[in-house]
Amino acid sequence: MEAERGLESTDNHLCVGEATIPLVPGQWRGIAASLDAAPPADLAAALRRRVDHDRAIVSTAVASSAAMAQAPPWITRLALAADAFVFCRPSASVPDGQSVIAGYPWFGDWGRDTMISLPGLTLATGRPEVARRILKTFASFVSEGMLPNVFPGAGDRPEYNTADASLWFFEAWRAYVDATADMSALGEVFPVLSDMIEWHQKGTRFGIGVDADGLLRAGTAGVQLTWMDAKVGDWVVTPRIGKPVEINALWYNALRIMSAFAQRLGKADHFGAAADAAKRGFARFVRGDGEGLYDVIDGPDGDDASIRPNQIFAVSLPHSPLSADDQARVVRVCRRHLLTSFGLRSLAPGSPAYHPSYDGGVLERDGGYHQGPVWGWLLGPFSLAAYRVGGNATAAKATLAGMSDALEDQAVGTVGEIFDGDPPHHPRGAPVQAWSVACTLDAWRRLSEAEAAARGANDEGRAEPTAHAASN
Repeated sequence: MEAERGLESTDNHLCVGEATIPLVPGQWRGIAASLDAAPPADLAAALRRRVDHDRAIVSTAVASSAAMAQAPPWITRLALAADAFVFCRPSASVPDGQSVIAGYPWFGDWGRDTMISLPGLTLATGRPEVARRILKTFASFVSEGMLPNVFPGAGDRPEYNTADASLWFFEAWRAYVDATADMSALGEVFPVLSDMIEWHQKGTRFGIGVDADGLLRAGTAGVQLTWMDAKVGDWVVTPRIGKPVEINALWYNALRIMSAFAQRLGKADHFGAAADAAKRGFARFVRGDGEGLYDVIDGPDGDDASIRPNQIFAVSLPHSPLSADDQARVVRVCRRHLLTSFGLRSLAPGSPAYHPSYDGGVLERDGGYHQGPVWGWLLGPFSLAAYRVGGNATAAKATLAGMSDALEDQAVGTVGEIFDGDPPHHPRGAPVQAWSVACTLDAWRRLSEAEAAARGANDEGRAEPTAHAASN
Protein backbone atom coordinates (compact mmCIF):
# COMPACT_ATOMS: atom_id res chain seq x y z
CA MET A 1 0.00 0.00 0.00
CA GLU A 2 2.85 2.41 0.71
CA ALA A 3 4.29 1.65 -2.72
CA GLU A 4 0.91 2.46 -4.27
CA ARG A 5 0.98 5.80 -2.45
CA GLY A 6 4.35 6.65 -3.96
CA LEU A 7 6.09 6.31 -0.60
CA GLU A 8 9.01 4.21 0.62
CA SER A 9 7.78 0.65 0.93
CA THR A 10 10.89 -0.76 2.60
CA ASP A 11 11.84 0.37 6.08
CA ASN A 12 14.32 -0.50 8.79
CA HIS A 13 13.09 -1.16 12.30
CA LEU A 14 15.00 -1.31 15.55
CA CYS A 15 14.30 -4.60 17.31
CA VAL A 16 14.22 -3.96 21.04
CA GLY A 17 13.23 -7.44 22.05
CA GLU A 18 11.32 -10.61 21.24
CA ALA A 19 8.33 -12.24 22.89
CA THR A 20 7.35 -15.87 22.51
CA ILE A 21 3.76 -16.49 23.55
CA PRO A 22 2.46 -20.06 23.72
CA LEU A 23 -1.16 -20.24 22.60
CA VAL A 24 -3.51 -22.33 24.71
CA PRO A 25 -7.07 -23.05 23.51
CA GLY A 26 -9.66 -21.18 25.56
CA GLN A 27 -7.18 -18.96 27.36
CA TRP A 28 -6.15 -15.35 26.75
CA ARG A 29 -2.51 -14.72 25.96
CA GLY A 30 -0.85 -11.36 25.32
CA ILE A 31 1.49 -8.62 26.44
CA ALA A 32 0.69 -6.02 29.10
CA ALA A 33 1.95 -2.53 28.28
CA SER A 34 1.35 0.58 30.34
CA LEU A 35 2.64 4.00 31.28
CA ASP A 36 2.70 2.72 34.85
CA ALA A 37 6.00 1.47 36.22
CA ALA A 38 4.48 -1.87 37.23
CA PRO A 39 1.51 -2.63 34.98
CA PRO A 40 -0.87 -5.39 36.10
CA ALA A 41 -0.27 -8.53 34.10
CA ASP A 42 -3.76 -9.99 34.52
CA LEU A 43 -4.94 -10.07 30.89
CA ALA A 44 -8.43 -11.27 31.75
CA ALA A 45 -8.88 -8.32 34.12
CA ALA A 46 -7.58 -5.93 31.45
CA LEU A 47 -10.08 -7.32 28.97
CA ARG A 48 -12.90 -6.94 31.49
CA ARG A 49 -11.94 -3.30 32.08
CA ARG A 50 -12.01 -2.60 28.37
CA VAL A 51 -15.31 -4.37 27.81
CA ASP A 52 -16.83 -2.54 30.80
CA HIS A 53 -15.62 0.76 29.35
CA ASP A 54 -17.18 -0.02 25.97
CA ARG A 55 -20.45 -1.12 27.56
CA ALA A 56 -20.61 2.13 29.54
CA ILE A 57 -20.10 4.18 26.37
CA VAL A 58 -22.89 2.34 24.58
CA SER A 59 -25.21 2.44 27.59
CA THR A 60 -24.73 6.19 27.95
CA ALA A 61 -25.50 6.72 24.27
CA VAL A 62 -28.57 4.50 24.31
CA ALA A 63 -29.93 6.20 27.43
CA SER A 64 -29.33 9.71 26.05
CA SER A 65 -32.46 9.89 23.88
CA ALA A 66 -35.44 7.91 22.69
CA ALA A 67 -33.96 7.96 19.20
CA MET A 68 -30.69 6.35 20.31
CA ALA A 69 -32.60 3.83 22.42
CA GLN A 70 -34.12 2.49 19.20
CA ALA A 71 -30.98 2.77 17.08
CA PRO A 72 -30.00 -0.11 14.78
CA PRO A 73 -26.78 -1.97 15.62
CA TRP A 74 -24.62 -0.06 13.13
CA ILE A 75 -25.55 3.27 14.71
CA THR A 76 -24.85 1.88 18.17
CA ARG A 77 -21.49 0.72 16.87
CA LEU A 78 -20.74 4.24 15.63
CA ALA A 79 -21.57 5.57 19.10
CA LEU A 80 -18.82 3.32 20.41
CA ALA A 81 -16.48 4.34 17.59
CA ALA A 82 -16.97 7.99 18.57
CA ASP A 83 -15.14 7.39 21.84
CA ALA A 84 -11.85 6.69 20.05
CA PHE A 85 -11.45 10.32 18.95
CA VAL A 86 -11.83 12.16 22.27
CA PHE A 87 -8.66 12.66 24.27
CA CYS A 88 -7.33 14.80 27.12
CA ARG A 89 -5.67 18.13 26.28
CA PRO A 90 -5.05 19.88 29.60
CA SER A 91 -3.82 23.45 29.62
CA ALA A 92 -3.03 26.03 32.26
CA SER A 93 -6.41 27.72 31.79
CA VAL A 94 -8.42 24.51 31.31
CA PRO A 95 -6.81 21.74 33.41
CA ASP A 96 -9.49 19.23 32.43
CA GLY A 97 -9.43 20.23 28.76
CA GLN A 98 -10.26 17.80 25.99
CA SER A 99 -10.03 17.74 22.23
CA VAL A 100 -10.66 15.50 19.21
CA ILE A 101 -8.24 13.58 17.02
CA ALA A 102 -9.37 14.25 13.44
CA GLY A 103 -8.45 10.77 12.21
CA TYR A 104 -6.10 7.84 12.47
CA PRO A 105 -3.28 7.25 11.76
CA TRP A 106 -2.18 10.56 10.22
CA PHE A 107 -4.05 13.40 11.95
CA GLY A 108 -3.81 15.38 15.16
CA ASP A 109 -6.53 17.60 16.59
CA TRP A 110 -7.67 20.29 14.20
CA GLY A 111 -10.01 23.17 15.02
CA ARG A 112 -12.20 22.69 11.97
CA ASP A 113 -12.62 18.93 12.35
CA THR A 114 -13.21 19.22 16.09
CA MET A 115 -16.02 21.75 15.80
CA ILE A 116 -17.72 19.88 12.94
CA SER A 117 -17.44 16.60 14.85
CA LEU A 118 -18.42 17.83 18.31
CA PRO A 119 -22.24 17.41 18.12
CA GLY A 120 -22.04 13.86 16.82
CA LEU A 121 -19.19 12.66 19.02
CA THR A 122 -20.52 14.10 22.28
CA LEU A 123 -24.14 15.29 22.17
CA ALA A 124 -25.53 12.42 20.10
CA THR A 125 -23.77 9.98 22.44
CA GLY A 126 -25.05 11.53 25.67
CA ARG A 127 -21.82 13.19 26.83
CA PRO A 128 -22.50 16.94 26.99
CA GLU A 129 -19.89 17.37 29.71
CA VAL A 130 -17.24 16.33 27.19
CA ALA A 131 -18.63 18.85 24.72
CA ARG A 132 -18.31 21.63 27.28
CA ARG A 133 -14.70 20.75 28.10
CA ILE A 134 -13.80 20.73 24.40
CA LEU A 135 -15.51 24.08 23.81
CA LYS A 136 -13.79 25.65 26.82
CA THR A 137 -10.43 24.30 25.67
CA PHE A 138 -10.76 25.89 22.25
CA ALA A 139 -12.15 29.14 23.64
CA SER A 140 -8.89 29.60 25.50
CA PHE A 141 -6.98 29.57 22.18
CA VAL A 142 -9.07 32.21 20.35
CA SER A 143 -6.83 34.90 18.86
CA GLU A 144 -7.89 37.89 16.77
CA GLY A 145 -11.30 36.33 16.36
CA MET A 146 -9.95 33.04 15.08
CA LEU A 147 -9.71 29.46 16.24
CA PRO A 148 -6.50 27.58 15.48
CA ASN A 149 -6.70 25.02 12.71
CA VAL A 150 -3.72 23.02 13.93
CA PHE A 151 -3.28 22.79 17.67
CA PRO A 152 0.21 23.32 19.05
CA GLY A 153 2.32 20.71 20.72
CA ALA A 154 4.18 21.55 23.90
CA GLY A 155 6.16 24.73 23.32
CA ASP A 156 4.80 25.23 19.77
CA ARG A 157 2.65 28.05 18.45
CA PRO A 158 -0.87 27.38 17.16
CA GLU A 159 -1.58 27.88 13.46
CA TYR A 160 -4.59 30.03 12.56
CA ASN A 161 -4.70 29.35 8.80
CA THR A 162 -8.42 28.61 8.53
CA ALA A 163 -11.44 30.69 7.61
CA ASP A 164 -14.08 28.18 8.69
CA ALA A 165 -13.01 26.67 12.03
CA SER A 166 -13.99 29.88 13.84
CA LEU A 167 -17.43 29.89 12.21
CA TRP A 168 -18.05 26.22 13.01
CA PHE A 169 -17.28 27.17 16.64
CA PHE A 170 -20.56 29.15 16.75
CA GLU A 171 -22.52 26.20 15.39
CA ALA A 172 -20.93 23.88 17.97
CA TRP A 173 -21.96 26.27 20.75
CA ARG A 174 -25.50 26.43 19.35
CA ALA A 175 -25.77 22.66 19.36
CA TYR A 176 -24.43 22.48 22.92
CA VAL A 177 -26.72 25.19 24.32
CA ASP A 178 -29.77 23.75 22.55
CA ALA A 179 -28.99 20.32 24.02
CA THR A 180 -28.22 21.45 27.57
CA ALA A 181 -29.71 24.94 28.14
CA ASP A 182 -26.39 25.65 29.91
CA MET A 183 -26.81 29.41 30.26
CA SER A 184 -23.89 29.65 32.68
CA ALA A 185 -21.43 28.39 30.06
CA LEU A 186 -23.05 30.58 27.41
CA GLY A 187 -22.73 33.65 29.63
CA GLU A 188 -19.03 32.94 30.12
CA VAL A 189 -18.24 32.50 26.44
CA PHE A 190 -20.53 35.19 25.04
CA PRO A 191 -17.90 37.98 25.26
CA VAL A 192 -15.43 35.74 23.41
CA LEU A 193 -17.97 34.99 20.68
CA SER A 194 -18.90 38.68 20.40
CA ASP A 195 -15.25 39.61 20.03
CA MET A 196 -14.86 36.99 17.29
CA ILE A 197 -17.70 38.59 15.32
CA GLU A 198 -16.12 42.03 15.71
CA TRP A 199 -12.78 40.78 14.42
CA HIS A 200 -14.45 39.32 11.36
CA GLN A 201 -16.29 42.57 10.75
CA LYS A 202 -13.19 44.77 10.96
CA GLY A 203 -10.86 42.23 9.37
CA THR A 204 -8.41 39.66 10.70
CA ARG A 205 -5.65 37.40 9.38
CA PHE A 206 -5.33 36.20 5.77
CA GLY A 207 -7.64 38.83 4.31
CA ILE A 208 -10.67 37.53 6.23
CA GLY A 209 -13.21 40.31 6.70
CA VAL A 210 -16.66 41.61 5.84
CA ASP A 211 -17.07 43.31 2.47
CA ALA A 212 -19.50 46.07 1.48
CA ASP A 213 -22.14 43.49 0.50
CA GLY A 214 -22.21 42.00 4.01
CA LEU A 215 -20.38 38.85 2.94
CA LEU A 216 -17.07 37.49 4.19
CA ARG A 217 -14.11 37.60 1.85
CA ALA A 218 -11.10 35.42 2.60
CA GLY A 219 -7.82 34.35 1.13
CA THR A 220 -4.31 35.35 0.26
CA ALA A 221 -2.00 33.85 -2.33
CA GLY A 222 -0.23 30.69 -1.26
CA VAL A 223 -2.52 29.90 1.69
CA GLN A 224 -5.36 27.38 1.83
CA LEU A 225 -8.08 28.52 4.26
CA THR A 226 -11.13 26.31 3.64
CA TRP A 227 -11.61 22.59 4.28
CA MET A 228 -10.60 22.04 0.64
CA ASP A 229 -7.04 22.65 1.79
CA ALA A 230 -4.73 20.42 -0.26
CA LYS A 231 -1.32 21.92 -0.93
CA VAL A 232 1.63 20.35 -2.76
CA GLY A 233 4.78 22.37 -2.21
CA ASP A 234 3.80 25.90 -3.18
CA TRP A 235 0.80 24.71 -5.22
CA VAL A 236 -2.51 25.41 -3.49
CA VAL A 237 -4.78 23.05 -5.42
CA THR A 238 -8.11 24.76 -4.68
CA PRO A 239 -7.22 28.24 -3.33
CA ARG A 240 -10.85 29.50 -3.41
CA ILE A 241 -9.79 33.11 -2.81
CA GLY A 242 -12.74 35.47 -2.73
CA LYS A 243 -16.06 34.64 -1.10
CA PRO A 244 -16.52 30.86 -0.73
CA VAL A 245 -20.14 29.74 -0.48
CA GLU A 246 -19.87 27.65 2.71
CA ILE A 247 -17.87 30.36 4.50
CA ASN A 248 -20.72 32.78 3.93
CA ALA A 249 -23.41 30.24 4.80
CA LEU A 250 -21.53 29.73 8.08
CA TRP A 251 -21.16 33.49 8.55
CA TYR A 252 -24.89 34.07 8.18
CA ASN A 253 -25.59 31.12 10.49
CA ALA A 254 -23.17 32.50 13.11
CA LEU A 255 -24.80 35.92 13.06
CA ARG A 256 -28.27 34.45 13.55
CA ILE A 257 -26.94 32.26 16.38
CA MET A 258 -25.42 35.30 18.10
CA SER A 259 -28.67 37.22 17.69
CA ALA A 260 -30.54 34.40 19.43
CA PHE A 261 -27.85 34.12 22.14
CA ALA A 262 -28.04 37.84 22.84
CA GLN A 263 -31.81 37.67 23.26
CA ARG A 264 -31.58 34.64 25.56
CA LEU A 265 -29.03 36.41 27.74
CA GLY A 266 -30.97 39.68 27.75
CA LYS A 267 -28.19 41.55 25.96
CA ALA A 268 -28.36 44.07 23.14
CA ASP A 269 -28.69 42.41 19.76
CA HIS A 270 -26.01 43.86 17.48
CA PHE A 271 -26.08 40.89 15.16
CA GLY A 272 -29.49 40.79 13.49
CA ALA A 273 -28.80 43.72 11.17
CA ALA A 274 -25.50 42.18 10.05
CA ALA A 275 -27.31 38.91 9.40
CA ASP A 276 -29.89 40.72 7.26
CA ALA A 277 -27.09 42.30 5.23
CA ALA A 278 -25.39 38.93 4.77
CA LYS A 279 -28.65 37.40 3.61
CA ARG A 280 -29.13 40.12 1.00
CA GLY A 281 -25.56 39.67 -0.18
CA PHE A 282 -25.89 35.89 -0.29
CA ALA A 283 -28.40 36.19 -3.11
CA ARG A 284 -25.39 36.81 -5.35
CA PHE A 285 -24.43 33.13 -5.02
CA VAL A 286 -27.64 31.96 -6.72
CA ARG A 287 -26.94 30.92 -10.30
CA GLY A 288 -29.25 32.27 -12.97
CA ASP A 289 -29.41 28.89 -14.76
CA GLY A 290 -31.04 27.16 -11.77
CA GLU A 291 -28.00 24.93 -11.17
CA GLY A 292 -27.63 25.69 -7.49
CA LEU A 293 -24.99 28.10 -6.18
CA TYR A 294 -21.61 29.41 -7.27
CA ASP A 295 -18.80 27.82 -5.29
CA VAL A 296 -16.87 31.10 -4.99
CA ILE A 297 -17.79 34.62 -6.06
CA ASP A 298 -15.58 37.68 -6.49
CA GLY A 299 -12.49 35.54 -6.98
CA PRO A 300 -9.39 36.65 -8.90
CA ASP A 301 -10.87 35.03 -12.02
CA GLY A 302 -14.47 35.99 -11.36
CA ASP A 303 -17.20 33.65 -10.13
CA ASP A 304 -16.53 29.89 -9.94
CA ALA A 305 -19.45 27.83 -11.23
CA SER A 306 -17.86 24.47 -10.40
CA ILE A 307 -20.45 22.09 -8.96
CA ARG A 308 -19.09 21.24 -5.54
CA PRO A 309 -20.72 20.10 -2.29
CA ASN A 310 -19.92 23.29 -0.35
CA GLN A 311 -23.29 24.74 -1.32
CA ILE A 312 -25.14 22.10 0.72
CA PHE A 313 -24.39 24.00 3.95
CA ALA A 314 -26.54 26.89 2.77
CA VAL A 315 -29.43 24.45 3.26
CA SER A 316 -28.29 22.09 6.04
CA LEU A 317 -27.24 24.65 8.66
CA PRO A 318 -30.00 25.71 11.09
CA HIS A 319 -30.21 29.20 9.60
CA SER A 320 -30.38 29.31 5.81
CA PRO A 321 -30.02 32.52 3.78
CA LEU A 322 -31.90 30.95 0.85
CA SER A 323 -35.54 30.88 -0.18
CA ALA A 324 -37.33 27.54 -0.16
CA ASP A 325 -37.12 27.32 -3.96
CA ASP A 326 -33.37 27.97 -3.99
CA GLN A 327 -32.86 25.43 -1.21
CA ALA A 328 -34.66 22.83 -3.32
CA ARG A 329 -32.46 23.62 -6.33
CA VAL A 330 -29.30 23.14 -4.26
CA VAL A 331 -30.44 19.74 -3.01
CA ARG A 332 -31.49 18.71 -6.50
CA VAL A 333 -28.11 19.66 -8.02
CA CYS A 334 -26.16 17.88 -5.27
CA ARG A 335 -28.34 14.80 -5.58
CA ARG A 336 -27.95 14.65 -9.35
CA HIS A 337 -24.20 15.30 -9.61
CA LEU A 338 -22.57 14.55 -6.27
CA LEU A 339 -24.55 12.08 -4.13
CA THR A 340 -23.24 8.53 -3.59
CA SER A 341 -23.96 5.90 -0.94
CA PHE A 342 -21.01 7.06 1.16
CA GLY A 343 -21.17 10.84 0.84
CA LEU A 344 -20.89 13.65 -1.67
CA ARG A 345 -18.29 13.92 -4.41
CA SER A 346 -16.03 16.93 -4.00
CA LEU A 347 -16.46 17.82 -7.68
CA ALA A 348 -19.03 16.81 -10.27
CA PRO A 349 -18.06 14.13 -12.82
CA GLY A 350 -17.53 15.70 -16.21
CA SER A 351 -15.66 18.66 -14.79
CA PRO A 352 -12.23 19.12 -16.44
CA ALA A 353 -10.42 18.65 -13.12
CA TYR A 354 -12.49 15.64 -11.98
CA HIS A 355 -10.47 12.72 -10.56
CA PRO A 356 -12.47 9.47 -10.63
CA SER A 357 -10.13 7.74 -8.18
CA TYR A 358 -7.75 8.73 -5.41
CA ASP A 359 -4.55 6.92 -6.25
CA GLY A 360 -1.00 7.39 -7.49
CA GLY A 361 1.91 9.11 -5.79
CA VAL A 362 1.81 12.06 -3.42
CA LEU A 363 1.45 14.63 -6.20
CA GLU A 364 -1.39 12.76 -7.90
CA ARG A 365 -3.25 12.06 -4.68
CA ASP A 366 -2.95 15.52 -3.15
CA GLY A 367 -3.73 17.09 -6.51
CA GLY A 368 -7.00 15.14 -6.66
CA TYR A 369 -7.89 15.18 -2.96
CA HIS A 370 -10.83 17.58 -3.42
CA GLN A 371 -11.35 17.08 -7.13
CA GLY A 372 -13.79 14.19 -7.15
CA PRO A 373 -13.28 11.84 -4.20
CA VAL A 374 -16.35 11.18 -2.06
CA TRP A 375 -16.18 12.64 1.45
CA GLY A 376 -18.10 10.66 4.06
CA TRP A 377 -18.72 13.57 6.44
CA LEU A 378 -20.88 15.31 3.85
CA LEU A 379 -23.57 12.62 3.80
CA GLY A 380 -24.99 13.84 7.11
CA PRO A 381 -25.44 17.47 6.00
CA PHE A 382 -26.95 16.31 2.71
CA SER A 383 -29.56 14.18 4.49
CA LEU A 384 -30.46 17.08 6.77
CA ALA A 385 -30.77 19.38 3.76
CA ALA A 386 -32.96 16.82 1.98
CA TYR A 387 -35.25 16.69 5.01
CA ARG A 388 -35.46 20.48 5.17
CA VAL A 389 -36.54 20.61 1.53
CA GLY A 390 -38.73 17.52 1.35
CA GLY A 391 -40.08 17.34 4.89
CA ASN A 392 -39.82 13.54 4.95
CA ALA A 393 -37.50 12.49 7.79
CA THR A 394 -37.86 8.79 7.00
CA ALA A 395 -36.75 9.25 3.39
CA ALA A 396 -33.90 11.54 4.42
CA LYS A 397 -32.72 9.03 7.03
CA ALA A 398 -32.73 6.29 4.40
CA THR A 399 -30.01 8.25 2.61
CA LEU A 400 -27.70 7.43 5.53
CA ALA A 401 -28.28 3.68 5.38
CA GLY A 402 -25.61 3.06 2.76
CA MET A 403 -22.96 4.24 5.20
CA SER A 404 -23.53 1.10 7.28
CA ASP A 405 -21.56 -0.85 4.65
CA ALA A 406 -18.54 1.38 5.25
CA LEU A 407 -18.15 -0.09 8.74
CA GLU A 408 -16.82 -3.25 7.12
CA ASP A 409 -14.61 -1.66 4.46
CA GLN A 410 -11.40 -0.64 6.24
CA ALA A 411 -11.16 -0.32 10.01
CA VAL A 412 -14.00 -2.51 11.23
CA GLY A 413 -16.76 -0.73 13.11
CA THR A 414 -15.90 2.82 12.09
CA VAL A 415 -15.90 5.03 9.00
CA GLY A 416 -12.96 6.25 6.95
CA GLU A 417 -12.13 9.55 5.33
CA ILE A 418 -12.85 9.35 1.60
CA PHE A 419 -13.91 7.03 -1.23
CA ASP A 420 -13.24 7.02 -4.94
CA GLY A 421 -15.54 9.30 -6.90
CA ASP A 422 -16.47 6.59 -9.41
CA PRO A 423 -18.16 3.29 -8.48
CA PRO A 424 -17.52 1.01 -6.70
CA HIS A 425 -16.27 3.87 -4.49
CA HIS A 426 -13.22 2.09 -3.10
CA PRO A 427 -12.35 3.39 0.39
CA ARG A 428 -9.28 5.62 0.51
CA GLY A 429 -7.44 7.95 2.83
CA ALA A 430 -7.42 7.58 6.59
CA PRO A 431 -9.39 4.48 7.59
CA VAL A 432 -10.72 6.13 10.76
CA GLN A 433 -12.10 9.68 10.51
CA ALA A 434 -13.86 11.65 13.24
CA TRP A 435 -16.22 13.77 11.17
CA SER A 436 -17.31 10.83 9.02
CA VAL A 437 -18.47 9.05 12.18
CA ALA A 438 -19.79 12.18 13.89
CA CYS A 439 -21.82 13.71 11.06
CA THR A 440 -23.49 10.37 10.35
CA LEU A 441 -24.41 9.97 14.02
CA ASP A 442 -25.66 13.51 14.44
CA ALA A 443 -27.80 13.43 11.30
CA TRP A 444 -29.26 10.02 12.17
CA ARG A 445 -30.25 11.19 15.66
CA ARG A 446 -31.76 14.47 14.48
CA LEU A 447 -33.70 12.81 11.68
CA SER A 448 -34.95 10.10 14.03
CA GLU A 449 -36.22 12.76 16.42
CA ALA A 450 -37.97 14.54 13.54
CA GLU A 451 -39.44 11.22 12.44
CA ALA A 452 -40.79 10.55 15.92
CA ALA A 453 -42.24 14.05 16.15
CA ALA A 454 -44.03 13.56 12.83
CA ARG A 455 -45.46 10.25 14.02
CA GLY A 456 -46.67 11.90 17.21
CA ALA A 457 -48.35 14.68 15.27
CA ASN A 458 -50.05 12.16 13.00
CA ASP A 459 -51.25 10.14 15.96
CA GLU A 460 -52.73 13.26 17.55
CA GLY A 461 -54.43 14.14 14.28
CA ARG A 462 -56.03 10.71 14.07
CA ALA A 463 -57.09 10.78 17.72
CA GLU A 464 -58.79 14.18 17.65
CA PRO A 465 -61.79 13.24 15.43
CA THR A 466 -62.43 10.17 17.54
CA ALA A 467 -62.52 12.22 20.71
CA HIS A 468 -64.73 14.82 19.06
CA ALA A 469 -67.18 12.17 17.88
CA ALA A 470 -67.31 10.64 21.35
CA SER A 471 -68.12 14.00 22.90
CA ASN A 472 -70.94 14.51 20.44
